[in-house]
Amino acid sequence: MNAELLRDRRVAPSILASDFARLGEQVATVMDAGARVIHVDVMDGHFVPPISIGPLIVDALREQVHGAGGVLDVHLMIERPERHVADFVSAGADSISVHFESTPNIHYALHAIREAGCSAGLALNPGTPISAVDALAGAYDLLLCMTVNPGWGGQPYIPASDAKIAALRERIPEGTPIEVDGGIHPTSAGPAANAGATLFVAGSSVFGKPDPAAAYRAVATAAGAIV
Repeated sequence: MNAELLRDRRVAPSILASDFARLGEQVATVMDAGARVIHVDVMDGHFVPPISIGPLIVDALREQVHGAGGVLDVHLMIERPERHVADFVSAGADSISVHFESTPNIHYALHAIREAGCSAGLALNPGTPISAVDALAGAYDLLLCMTVNPGWGGQPYIPASDAKIAALRERIPEGTPIEVDGGIHPTSAGPAANAGATLFVAGSSVFGKPDPAAAYRAVATAAGAIV
């Protein structure tokens, strides 16, 4: 896995917003446009109300994404994610993010991800204070800051997120990637980048547009990201 891709400033198109009848084609479209981090949102109907996808989709995309030099960035919005780490690793995940709020065993979950050879991401909901990162210092490779409430695509960016991103950037080790997820589009991406974000999850603002390749490039340009 090319972990350095996660340390670059990049846009990560989220397949949650894609047309699943044309999933391979749509992933190829954004990868041809320059995307190298493909984001996979996993929801269980418990931690968040909707149910989305699981390891089978990760496995279905593995050869395509890895063959094009990309990584599969899996975001587990599920209860007790430590129970499912092995399945997603076996399916081909390169990074796995788990929510601080989703398990009493968050340190164990992050350790299990690293032990399996993946990059470990710590995700924080909008209402979770930034002090949550303190007890987990050194246990994660990237920090995922939710900029909407998790569970539904197409929500507007929470304006207070920029200040939270900036505060997290001051609090965590230099060079740690900060991923932002929710409401990312050409208008919100620039301020998030200025606050310290480096990975930008974009779903409906890419796959919800008539030309996903052009939409991807527009978000990347606004974020100052690699196109």
